[in-house]
Amino acid sequence: MLRDEMITVFGGSGFVGRYVVRALVKKGYRVRVATRRPHIALDLKVTGVVGQVELMQANVRDAASVRRAVEGAHGVVNLVGILAESGSQQFASLQAKGAQNIAEAAAEAGAERFVQISAIGADPDSLSRYAQTKAQGEEAVSTAFAGAVILRPSIVFGAEDEFFNRFAGMARFAPALPLPGGGKMKMQPVFVGDVADCVANAIDDRSAAGIYELGGPRVYTYRELMEFILETIDRPRFLVPVPMFAMSALGFAGELAGAFPFVEPFLTRDQVILLGEDNVVSPDMRGIADLGVTPETVESIVPSYLERYRRYGQFHESA
Repeated sequence: MLRDEMITVFGGSGFVGRYVVRALVKKGYRVRVATRRPHIALDLKVTGVVGQVELMQANVRDAASVRRAVEGAHGVVNLVGILAESGSQQFASLQAKGAQNIAEAAAEAGAERFVQISAIGADPDSLSRYAQTKAQGEEAVSTAFAGAVILRPSIVFGAEDEFFNRFAGMARFAPALPLPGGGKMKMQPVFVGDVADCVANAIDDRSAAGIYELGGPRVYTYRELMEFILETIDRPRFLVPVPMFAMSALGFAGELAGAFPFVEPFLTRDQVILLGEDNVVSPDMRGIADLGVTPETVESIVPSYLERYRRYGQFHESA
């Protein structure tokens, strides 16, 4: 049944955003997707019943457009974030100042709920600009909107992810995959559908304000995840330990490549810093269970979308 409440979702056209929109629609909310490029999100309009999802052009760096996007909203969700800087898309302007613009506008508009997507590892003292600005965004949101819920997911996986797909794609052609720092860093991947359910529950159930860290049911080392990918797609490859200083050099090369028009950097030095740190839920933090979600496992979801990387796709049979 369609509800009266409108939820504005910034970044709703992205990987996580599309799942969040679907989760909110499933709960009956009307959803306004605020995005820089509405024309690439037209498919979202058929997510719910006619008129349940609307698209609006907005740029989080433009406070006026943000205010228009939150008018009449019962709740606001901010999913805007980037993994690498490019042109006007900078960590500080999007993840720190952008989050502040959205939270202040939501408070002024009288929104009752606010959910901010951050990331595990957000730390104002981190050497990573990504992690620094995620922390600055958290602080700005908490200051501007009393009662805000902040979600920090670990590596997010799903059919469109940039982690499992990227390395499975590399393994199709490369004879080896690199293990930064020997691949000892720990990760706790969380399914994108579970993250979306956490957002919807935080809006719907009026969860307690504060920070929640979201991770899946199991912690892996980076090496274990690479081994899982290779086994799943049945492509034996060497796993080569690479010192972090060498990874930094690769990151610099990636930044140089990304300086060319229409070229995305395959790696940056900021990302290398993050690869050198564990990405797991802290035991003393509230987590995914506190938001009423039982997390899916990597093993139950990932093979279904990595099959296209096998030699004969869905028809491939392991020897």
